[in-house]
Amino acid sequence: MTVRRRHDGPREIADIGFAPAVGTPAGVEIMSLAQLRERAAVRMGTAGLAVPQRPTFHHLITLSGGSLWHTVDFTGYALTPGSWLWVRPGQVQQWGELHEAEGTLILFECDFLDPGTVAAAGVDDPHAPVLHVPGPEERPALETAVNHLALESQALHGISLEAHVAVERHLLSALVLRLAQRTAPVGSPAAEPGETFVSFREAVERDFTRTRRLEDYARTLGYSPRTLSRAALAGAGVGAKEFIDRRVILEARRLLAHGDQSASRIAAQLGFTSATNFSKFFHQRTGQSPIAFRATVRGRSGPSGQSDAPGSG
Repeated sequence: MTVRRRHDGPREIADIGFAPAVGTPAGVEIMSLAQLRERAAVRMGTAGLAVPQRPTFHHLITLSGGSLWHTVDFTGYALTPGSWLWVRPGQVQQWGELHEAEGTLILFECDFLDPGTVAAAGVDDPHAPVLHVPGPEERPALETAVNHLALESQALHGISLEAHVAVERHLLSALVLRLAQRTAPVGSPAAEPGETFVSFREAVERDFTRTRRLEDYARTLGYSPRTLSRAALAGAGVGAKEFIDRRVILEARRLLAHGDQSASRIAAQLGFTSATNFSKFFHQRTGQSPIAFRATVRGRSGPSGQSDAPGSG
């Protein structure tokens, strides 16, 4: 994991790009949280991992002891032994205090796994749950999988690099498939979302920077606005227009927290006609101006408030 620093106001922002340790295969890296602490102290200074980061690769975190508070897209998650956190590319994360946590961190790039595993495990799903708490009957298999993967990561000698990479790919595939298919994500609905809602959700993910008008999505998808609102209410617990607005706010928060663009640049990127309209929209839905939010998220420590991510109630 490579960290590059750049200045933006009173705090520095960490750009995270994937770069495994020398001598290890490209695409995946496994380390203990103790090793992460040591690396962060050397590479990131006193600020450590608390600054907002928006990595371009996946993070899988699991604890074997202690506890950890970790913030993902402005919602805080409390990890305990046996629980898992899956942070996907593009999400903004902030690490809590690591001194009380023992466990494993797995980093992997999007194209490390084969396409079949990616599809079956929903690896690229931006709406997949972050926190997973396996039941007692599911934990032994997951613990075995992560321990085997960690062991293999240290067993490069006596095997070709190609074979080593293949073994790690298979072991990671087994782990993510079990994690995605066999665990009960916290807050997940009892039933699968309906086809109409899935189509609407995908359209919003694709076009939210182009339009915030519900009528545009209804026309594109061939449904009435009322049908989309009913589908969004059933699938996410909010109306369709609220779902669209929450997605815009989430991206605005991500850009403000991690990037160094001005509010006017962010406004244009999100499809607003002016910085004034963007600031008004943001303030109405968060209670803060964009600049105030940026200052808050970069200076805070401890639990965050509720997320405005799509699907959060």
